[in-house]
Amino acid sequence: MPPEKSRYLTGSIGSTMLGTAISMLPGTIAISGYNIADTYFVSKLGTEPLAAMGFTFPMVMLIGCLFRGVSVGIMTSMAHALGAGKRVRTARIVSSGLVLTALFSLLLGVVGAITMQPTFRLLGASEVIMPLIIQYMIVWYLGSVTGAIGHVANDVLIAAGSTMTASLMMLGGLGLNVVLDPLFIFGWGGVFPAMGMTGAALATVIAQFMSGAISLIIIRNRLHLLASFRVPLTQMLGVWKLITAYAIPSSVGMLLLPVGNAVVTWVVAGFGTAAVAATAAAGRLEVLAFMFPMALGMSLMPMAAQNYGAGYFDRINSCRRFAMRFALFYGLLMAVAYVIFAAPLTKFFSDDPEVLRIMKSYLAVVPFGFGMIEIHRYGGFFLTACGHPTAAAWLNALRIVGLLVPLSLLARWAGSLDMVFYMRLTSDVAAGTVAWWAASYITRRLLKGNPVGGALQG
Repeated sequence: MPPEKSRYLTGSIGSTMLGTAISMLPGTIAISGYNIADTYFVSKLGTEPLAAMGFTFPMVMLIGCLFRGVSVGIMTSMAHALGAGKRVRTARIVSSGLVLTALFSLLLGVVGAITMQPTFRLLGASEVIMPLIIQYMIVWYLGSVTGAIGHVANDVLIAAGSTMTASLMMLGGLGLNVVLDPLFIFGWGGVFPAMGMTGAALATVIAQFMSGAISLIIIRNRLHLLASFRVPLTQMLGVWKLITAYAIPSSVGMLLLPVGNAVVTWVVAGFGTAAVAATAAAGRLEVLAFMFPMALGMSLMPMAAQNYGAGYFDRINSCRRFAMRFALFYGLLMAVAYVIFAAPLTKFFSDDPEVLRIMKSYLAVVPFGFGMIEIHRYGGFFLTACGHPTAAAWLNALRIVGLLVPLSLLARWAGSLDMVFYMRLTSDVAAGTVAWWAASYITRRLLKGNPVGGALQG
């Protein structure tokens, strides 16, 4: 008896997307929880360990983008095969993808461990802080394979439609990390020695290992989407070629985001310490507005990819319309809420009048682009799902390199901090508009039976 079709292929578009978003919300929150938990407990060790944690974030983000790119390649390729009903091929893609992930993460871990000192000196780490950074990063680098495989395993669950299971795995991993952090960092009753920074990294590695291992057991035993790892070399290399065709542009597109953020931070720094503090705090508030749209977006790509593999192009088009409209109206709703509640929200972060003034200026302008940022992100998901990952990377390049960076530099040249905020809004609206058009063009051509050339097949 053939397996039932995924709810991505059969369920109501609106209810399926909202249902998966709700189930993914805890997992979305948990994604950033590891760093928050490590930072909180490490802060109890003092200022220097906390500063050391700050230096680790850029490298953790950089390598995370590379891992995420590989995971996108595996998720999209397997979703295409799963949508087409090719479960044997799906299992082969998952198995080959996991081997690729393990080898790639081990390579990055070794290279990272070897180049730690020159890398962090380049970032400005002092000789006092360097030993603390090394204590954390040597464990993180060499144990990063657990995080990479765990991430892929969660994405496989999401691509297969098991979003609640994936969310629970993410949340469970975070919960274990929160339990292990104080035990390993500070020690406990002679059973666990105090390991400081090393303990923080070890807690993360163990939590990721447990979460990933359980996810793989579920993928193998319940979903039956894990084949033997003895895949013939020619087949494995073919799968790797397909995965990297998605992974490389996806990684490049994601790497542009921290680059853009770094440039904007430099621009804002030219307006003084209060400006940096205010925009950093406003940025933390901004994250709250994206929680639910991010949860919806996590299953958006595999849902579109499964329907692409199945040839259900009408569902892709319906999915695109629902997602774009949801992003626009939800974003506008959040913008209005931020404007109304700006005064009480900003008081949680500072009592400095100048910081509060700048935060209010930020929240009066930037949130009106929230909806278009999500439309831009969703547009990239649809392009990738329909076999155009390079076009999705160009969308990211348009927003960061083509709009945000030059317009922010223009605002600095003009000497106006408020102009920086308006340039951010302009970048978001313009990039979102292009993404809306691009996704509409691709999906409508599919619907008309005239797909754009160059699409990759999973």
